[in-house]
Amino acid sequence: MRARHPLPHQSEQGSAAVEFALVGPLFIFLIIATVVYGSWMWMAQGVQSLAAEGARAALAGINAEERADLARTAVTGSVDGSTILEPESLHVSVSDDGSAIRVIVTYDATHHPLLALAGLVPPPPQTIRREAVVRTGGY
Repeated sequence: MRARHPLPHQSEQGSAAVEFALVGPLFIFLIIATVVYGSWMWMAQGVQSLAAEGARAALAGINAEERADLARTAVTGSVDGSTILEPESLHVSVSDDGSAIRVIVTYDATHHPLLALAGLVPPPPQTIRREAVVRTGGY
């Protein structure tokens, strides 16, 4: 019995290249989006953690001025040990209304190196703002 050879129009040579040409760009887009948004979420978690640290530290203060100072010191001290956040892009705001302390940490991620690929995908927000509130009095 004779072996049957495929006709030239039935050849499968090059089909992998065609499939990659169709699927490859989508796959690369998904990888870039994962890196960009994963980095942004990592930064957002870091900013939230800094706000919580600042709010906890502020509880030790006796008056509003000391609480604000303690919160700012805790945030700036914690960001120095951070591997992803740049201290010069951070802004800390503290308010104390007598019954609660609110620490707001804002981070400008516009020039962060991990978001350099953000132009290739729909970009996440460039400003990350997180806050933490602790009560100072009775409940």
